[in-house]
Amino acid sequence: MDFGMYLKSFDYDERQNMKINIPTLLRLYKEAKVQLIDIRFPEEVKTWDLGFVKNIPLNELPDRLDEIDKNKIIVTMCPHYDRACMARHYLTLQGYQSKYLVEGMLGLADYLRGDKARDFAISNGI
Repeated sequence: MDFGMYLKSFDYDERQNMKINIPTLLRLYKEAKVQLIDIRFPEEVKTWDLGFVKNIPLNELPDRLDEIDKNKIIVTMCPHYDRACMARHYLTLQGYQSKYLVEGMLGLADYLRGDKARDFAISNGI
């Protein structure tokens, strides 16, 4: 599908389907139904990362599709969601089932603090 066709078919259902929130993401991660893609640049990842997310910078995404599992829901992330939304659109047009994390990686990092981080790591073997 090209972008024009995607836009013509865009409706309220697609608007909802393109997003995922943190609790749903973590549940699907535990069920091994998602692949998490951090689309930030390498310099950003060197500064901080979450440790359980695959990094494929946005500008490398077209050349690295072979690293993405078509059998899983692909969740794209960046600090907020602007680049993640762009990556999600691209992946959708390439035939992937994809979503972007609404709260962004900063929201996820804030959510996974203290006991929640410990519990998440233990329950996921991280």
